[in-house]
Amino acid sequence: MTSQMLRVTDVAPLTPLVTRFRFEHPEGEPLPLFSGGAHVVVEMPDGDTLRRNAYSLISDPLDGSGYEIAVRREDRGRGGSRFMHRVAAGDLLRVSAPVNLFALDLRARKHVLIAGGIGITPFLSQLRQLQRLQQPFELHYAARSRAEAAGLALLPDLPQVHVHISDEGNRMDIGEILSGQPLGTHAYTCGPEGLVAAVAETVARFGWPKSALHSEAFLAPPPGKPFTVALARSGITLTVGPHQSLLEALEAAGVDAPWLCRGGACGQCETVVLSCKGRIEHHDHWLSGDEQAAQTKIMPCVSRFQGEDLILDR
Repeated sequence: MTSQMLRVTDVAPLTPLVTRFRFEHPEGEPLPLFSGGAHVVVEMPDGDTLRRNAYSLISDPLDGSGYEIAVRREDRGRGGSRFMHRVAAGDLLRVSAPVNLFALDLRARKHVLIAGGIGITPFLSQLRQLQRLQQPFELHYAARSRAEAAGLALLPDLPQVHVHISDEGNRMDIGEILSGQPLGTHAYTCGPEGLVAAVAETVARFGWPKSALHSEAFLAPPPGKPFTVALARSGITLTVGPHQSLLEALEAAGVDAPWLCRGGACGQCETVVLSCKGRIEHHDHWLSGDEQAAQTKIMPCVSRFQGEDLILDR
């Protein structure tokens, strides 16, 4: 994946846990444009580990002067978000070209966007695109409290934008939102797994076609117990650390492993399992339930292993 060094030109807290970062080219050159829902991967040299985390772009897709992302600090995570919250204006970081795995389907008669928490981020660029194209839409944004709702500072003041704050008694009712929508409407959802699952269940119950549902779950590789993996083609054995993903361990050893999202959604890093004496901890949204149960494939970007022996076709 192509990337370039960009300078952090602005760091702005949105909530106590969420911070917005702006990147610009060091020489002021324009950056590649993108479409709503796209993300970039930011490289973070964190001690002996080079982390690469994907973040949705929240800036205007047609503004090539810079890229903006919003990062929630996860104190119990592996360290990527904590690294970003130590970044200051003036720092240089390597940032990938935009990739879009959560694009709008512009054939839709209407677009209903449903976000929870930090899952608002991909919709911020989509809103700009929809406004520019003058396509019908509505957005519903749920958060526990206004103090946690980072999107409030970023959302436009539009009648199509609806905010649902739980501790104010205004909980999101997905059934009410989706019922009565015109034929040809598409639903898009991003947020906690419970929200994504609830939207999928409601869409299915209402008889919508599967092609009318689009979802993105913001996954980060979970920490876990260290484990060992043997690579058949490379002839080496690796130990994956507790705060390291299998994909990061492969990269550190110089083993080629393609990727796009690093979040278990794109399928690029799918790897064949030659032997598994133990249990693969699947955390992806790419493999089917049957594929996960068979333990013949693994997504190194987010999945881990517990057991005696794991051999991969790498």
